[in-house]
Amino acid sequence: MRTVCDIYDQARATGRQPLSFEIFPPKGDLTLETAHEVAAELAMLLPDFVSVTYSAGGSGNKRATADVAAMIHDDFDVPTVAHLTCAGATEDSLAAALDDLKHKGVTNVLALRGDRVPGTEPDAGPFRFAKDLIMRLADEGFCVGAAAYPEGHIECTNFKASVAHLKQKQDAGARFFVTQLFFENEYYYRFREAADKAGITVPIACGIMPFLGKAQIERMVFMCGASLPSPIIKLLAKYEDDPAALRAAGIEYACAQLVELQAHGVDGLHVYTMNQPDIARACASALRASWKQGAAAAGSDEAVS
Repeated sequence: MRTVCDIYDQARATGRQPLSFEIFPPKGDLTLETAHEVAAELAMLLPDFVSVTYSAGGSGNKRATADVAAMIHDDFDVPTVAHLTCAGATEDSLAAALDDLKHKGVTNVLALRGDRVPGTEPDAGPFRFAKDLIMRLADEGFCVGAAAYPEGHIECTNFKASVAHLKQKQDAGARFFVTQLFFENEYYYRFREAADKAGITVPIACGIMPFLGKAQIERMVFMCGASLPSPIIKLLAKYEDDPAALRAAGIEYACAQLVELQAHGVDGLHVYTMNQPDIARACASALRASWKQGAAAAGSDEAVS
């Protein structure tokens, strides 16, 4: 399996921005059959890779992540990234998980702490933080990515401390980062500047999730601590009684975010698809149309000069 580390390294050398998608099983109930159908549509868009999330809250069939990741690569020749959490993990359970990933040919892993496991001490176990898992994965030869938080981690009120934690992940062996969702690009630009100053040199891809409904966005805000800018609040009010129009507005807003980030020259673009291929199609179409327009404009400028 081609490593995502190589994908980002090659993209940086050529100035290209990788585009990736995420399959997101909220409760670990994404079947291989359903995943295959979603992946088939995503593969048609030629993403640089597809990431597969872990079961939320430690529930569900955890090994399904490796199964789905291996299936996408084997059936569609698309590089994949398997998410892996360490909260509550033991040496034996982690060793079993890593053996399973290796057996299925998964070489790329996004290392996460994960949600606190109910009934356990907050930092119990040998793998207290994502950096502990990153170090183990790197030692095992995986291409390791990790999460980044443009507005700071929801459990950390100190923004500088959040950036310092990111540096620790890089030092532990993380070769790329994917951000948590954000709805205002200025937060990413501020974060990227702070990361540069802190000595973070690996790529940081921008994670974008369209808002599709009021309940969904409220859940995301409380789970992730993402700020809601005024334009989104106005859209929520405008289309409060029209779910279809609100969904369309949310996808359009995400596309506009991605196009601006692309123009800004970010390291990569990652779309949280929520298992809805039409979201991925809309985002990929907007990005490619913008890129073609920019390339045509550059060609015109060269012709004039």
